Amino acid sequence: MPHIIVKLYAGRSEQQKAEIAEAVAQALMASAGSAELSISVAIEDVAPEDWADKVYKPDILDKPDQLYKKPGYRP
Repeated sequence: MPHIIVKLYAGRSEQQKAEIAEAVAQALMASAGSAELSISVAIEDVAPEDWADKVYKPDILDKPDQLYKKPGYRP
C-alpha cells in the first residue's frame, strides 16, 4: 500500500515513464509518509481518441468525490 495508477496519453518513452513513477513515489513518501518499499506505480498508456471513454468519463466525471485535483478541460 499504496498503489498508484497514472494514465497518460500514449507516446512517453520508457525513461520518461520511469522518471514519472519515481517522482510520484517521492511525492507520496514526502506527503503521506509512505515507505518506499510499500509504494508501487503503474502507468497506463491511453490513445488520445480513447481518453474521454476510458479515462474522463469513468475516472473523472463519474467519481467527483474521489477527485482531489480537477482538470481544467472538458473533452
